[in-house]
Amino acid sequence: MEEMLREYLPILVLLAVAIGLGLVLILAAVVVAVRHPDPEKLSAYECGFNAFDDARMKFDVRFYLVSILFIIFDLEIAMLFPWAVAFKDLSMTAFWSMMVFLGVLTIGFAYEWKKGAMTWE
Repeated sequence: MEEMLREYLPILVLLAVAIGLGLVLILAAVVVAVRHPDPEKLSAYECGFNAFDDARMKFDVRFYLVSILFIIFDLEIAMLFPWAVAFKDLSMTAFWSMMVFLGVLTIGFAYEWKKGAMTWE
């Protein structure tokens, strides 16, 4: 029984540290928090427009472009995690397939950067 408890000791220590850190961060937020926030900071923010404007107003295309770029590069990272975890068991075909995938995304990123899609006016 004692050996089983000794094997679980690192898990219990990690759990205690996580709970302790969580409590410290919550208490720090309560102590440091602003008591009288600005009404503008309390307002909802989405897409750079006021929350109570006309619902049929036109959106700038840049909002869609930025969101699409975020989704593309977010998916790239999502594809890299399983590949990196299984890296030592992969064949050369799998390695070069990922290199082609990353190459295409890098070329796309360079194209978007050159076109100025990453700059906000």
